[in-house]
Amino acid sequence: MDPNEKKHISSYTAHGRVLVALLVLTTLSVAITWVKLGSFSVAVALLIAALKGTIVLTWFMHLKFDSALFRGMAIGVFILVALIIGITFIDYVYR
Repeated sequence: MDPNEKKHISSYTAHGRVLVALLVLTTLSVAITWVKLGSFSVAVALLIAALKGTIVLTWFMHLKFDSALFRGMAIGVFILVALIIGITFIDYVYR
């Protein structure tokens, strides 16, 4: 570890907020299954899952405190997954 590297310490308050956000989003994920959204239910569920994944990556995997290179690579992975899912949906629609 580089001795000049700036260390970070997350507060209990920040972890509590992240916990509440994840619990609310999980509750929303479960509640969305009872609502009839038709073909949009999968898209809404994927958006909620992506938001929860972003929160986990940002706080628990410390991307908030990492260099821009790692953040860019994580964003690139999200873009790639979104493209793959989008292409799959397009293939499904035009069959």
